[in-house]
Amino acid sequence: MTVIGFSFTKMSVEKDNPVKGKVNINNNVGIKNVEETKLNLNPDKKALKLDFEFTSTYEPNIGKIYLTGEVIYLIDKSKADDVIKNWKKNKKLEKDIMTNVLNNVLAKCNVKALVLSDYMNLPPPIPLPKVGDKGNE
Repeated sequence: MTVIGFSFTKMSVEKDNPVKGKVNINNNVGIKNVEETKLNLNPDKKALKLDFEFTSTYEPNIGKIYLTGEVIYLIDKSKADDVIKNWKKNKKLEKDIMTNVLNNVLAKCNVKALVLSDYMNLPPPIPLPKVGDKGNE
């Protein structure tokens, strides 16, 4: 079971007001749909297409970064039908699949959101490393 494909389908960034004072940034990521997709790679495997949505919201009323896309996930044929059935019934994925997919999505989306925030003069949506100033110890 592994991610074999990733693509963005939509990117949107808005800056509604200037950045001033305390800014709260809320990041959110979620899977919006799961379905089988046709790939002729291995007869023992099936490919699932998982649609995702990633948002970084800047409050109070400063701006928003919105990214959507799809991940192609290769899974054992015997397990694929159960994953799709469970998704249709409960809108949930098994923990190992969810962890693998969301880590992939976050790795790509955080980088893209960082670039987009820079273009729009918004604060970075993720904490960046800083050199600490602890005086002359």
